[in-house]
Amino acid sequence: MNIRSVIHCVVCSLVALGAIRLPASSLADEPDRAYKTIPLWQGKAPGETKEYPPEGNTSKPEDRGVANKGVLRIGNVTSPDLRIYSPDPQKATGACVLVCPGGGYNILAYDLEGTEVCQWLNSIGVTAALLKYRVPRREGKPPYEAPLQDAQRAMNVLRHSAESLGIDPKRIGCLGFSAGGNLCTMLTTRFGVLSYPKSDAADEGTPRPDFTLLIYPAYMTDKENKQQLSSDVVFSANTPPMFLTMAQNDALGCENVLVPAMKLNELKIPFSLHLYPTGGHGYGLRDTGDPVQAWPQRAAQWMEQQGFLKSKP
Repeated sequence: MNIRSVIHCVVCSLVALGAIRLPASSLADEPDRAYKTIPLWQGKAPGETKEYPPEGNTSKPEDRGVANKGVLRIGNVTSPDLRIYSPDPQKATGACVLVCPGGGYNILAYDLEGTEVCQWLNSIGVTAALLKYRVPRREGKPPYEAPLQDAQRAMNVLRHSAESLGIDPKRIGCLGFSAGGNLCTMLTTRFGVLSYPKSDAADEGTPRPDFTLLIYPAYMTDKENKQQLSSDVVFSANTPPMFLTMAQNDALGCENVLVPAMKLNELKIPFSLHLYPTGGHGYGLRDTGDPVQAWPQRAAQWMEQQGFLKSKP
């Protein structure tokens, strides 16, 4: 079955540790919720030598908003960390998801694809770990290189700290948007080799996610031939279960989920693919009135059906 046929079938079926708080004004109407911040590295992150301007919100008045709201675009991240949001104990399932915002590996859409997503995960009983990874792209290196170090370290820290965080070390997944989806793919497929020198006991583990959710992922196909996977994306028989979703009219091309899905199918890796006719790109969970708004419900159902949202013993 070729990609056009897949599009037609899918679309037709659907149509039938210290805390650093950002200013409240930057986070729009986000509730004042407790969270814990865990620095990922002692001292400078691996390979960092260049000095960058101070980290901060790079959004300008003329920048695109989503659903009549602005977007908090964090830039110049040199000190990566994890912000841990825990669900109501009465709802907690023990599952945890590492959240990776997008932003072209240049900025992080920190509220649209970060804090707002953590709120949703908490609402379904999932502990959310928001990853603030290094941006912008490091000159002369693959765009995902430094972020992958941060993501692998984050996964190792989460699993090593599972007991203190009240999570199941065997139910830790990752969820990424756009470039963050690409980063989750790198984390999901390159867990066999640690991309930085071990620094403590946490790094004795394996940074493999137990499941992965890709929301309008970027850079998944070959630049010259969208019918082929990017050479950077290498799935294997050890790839964990995956959830993929995108809009057919996404400017990046829905091949970014269709081509990976076909490879996952070839390898017999469990996956769930949801393609919607409209929605564009970069909507997060905000209500834009498009069919693609259904993705969070489908994702929650998938996690439950896969057994990741079972209640803690």
